Amino acid sequence: MRYTDNLHYLYTQFPSFQHVGKTAYVPSLHNIECLLKILDNPEKDMVCVHVAGTNGKGSTSHFIASILQEAGYTVGLYTSPHIVDFRERIRVNGKNVTAQFINSLLQKHSKEFERLKPSMFEVSTAMAFDYFRHKNVDVAVVEVGLGGRLDSTNVITPRLSVITNIGYDHTQILGDTLAKIAREKAGIIKPNVPVVIGEYHPETAPVFESVAQENNSCITFASRLYHVSSDTNWFEKFSIFNAENNRVFQAHSGLHGAYQAKNIATVYAAVQELKKTFTIPVAAIKRGYKNVVANTNLIGRWQIISQKPLVICDTGHNYDGISYTMPQLQSLGKKDVRIVWGMVGDKDIDTIITLLPDNATYYLCMPSIERAMPMERMEPYFAKKNHTVHTSIMNAYKAALQNVTDDTVVFVGGSSYVVAEFLSKK
Repeated sequence: MRYTDNLHYLYTQFPSFQHVGKTAYVPSLHNIECLLKILDNPEKDMVCVHVAGTNGKGSTSHFIASILQEAGYTVGLYTSPHIVDFRERIRVNGKNVTAQFINSLLQKHSKEFERLKPSMFEVSTAMAFDYFRHKNVDVAVVEVGLGGRLDSTNVITPRLSVITNIGYDHTQILGDTLAKIAREKAGIIKPNVPVVIGEYHPETAPVFESVAQENNSCITFASRLYHVSSDTNWFEKFSIFNAENNRVFQAHSGLHGAYQAKNIATVYAAVQELKKTFTIPVAAIKRGYKNVVANTNLIGRWQIISQKPLVICDTGHNYDGISYTMPQLQSLGKKDVRIVWGMVGDKDIDTIITLLPDNATYYLCMPSIERAMPMERMEPYFAKKNHTVHTSIMNAYKAALQNVTDDTVVFVGGSSYVVAEFLSKK
């Protein structure tokens, strides 16, 4: 079959969280273990860095992969969801998995896979690990899909575990308190494997400390060791300071959202731990931060689409993520703020709506997936805001571009699926 046929097969044969939500989530490692056994357990040969968290795990994974690439290693990178092309999920030194590899793997094993009735994420995880073995990577940076303890990626034994932060997201699956969610994320902590926690929080820190102690795992809280500052809204250049407020590192960042400050500190702490295993010169760290987009082909994180008019998109999709993007949008000082906005139905719009500025014009739309929040549910929240309703993301975007001036900024966001559809059709 052609790649397009195989892609259709993946999405129709195996349930996808992207399309149907929590019914595609499999709270067990049984399927992935069986899939990997069919492939002769490629995960057992991998040197890995495992990255979990509510927000920032994607950016953190890309930063770490970029730094390791700059240090001269062949680096596999597994992330989700993809933005434009399914193959973005599986990369080696920034290059997507080949269509030929996907076609060959599915042609050889599809019947065996079907008997297990796995999810699409389970299949793609097995595919990633097999591809990394095929490409003989030196190290694989593996981003958790959802949670940690029962996530399909949690069959690896990494050299380092990283947990960026804990926030209220996927509460119907992971739990309704920060401590419960932290317990699920802490499931990636393995015996005698060090763990870096990005953000210290009094409700979650005891959970991480307890699990780390049970596993004899050395634990580091990045936010206790480092803080990051920048002279610009865009974080083109940043400085890292230690707990004594002495500057220990300075570089440029290829990712420009203000929220990257926490990710930058987490990555720096992670790299200090990785230097015990890998040779990572300071110059490689600097280049890795700066060249992250070129090295890994990351898209959708405070991405500037055009300067005139100024158009920005960002995949932030929950309270914590949007609490950073909206203030940064306001800090641009544009008088005419236009926001193309859509969401998925399992997000907490009651809290998110409190973050959205009243002085903006909203162009409401729905991503073309089953999980999209219905307009009849979403629109009432915007009753007191200036808004219009549109039949598609691109129609909303075209409307937002009408009669723009030098004082206009157009922001596209609310969901990674809104950004994905926007970038794929723009």
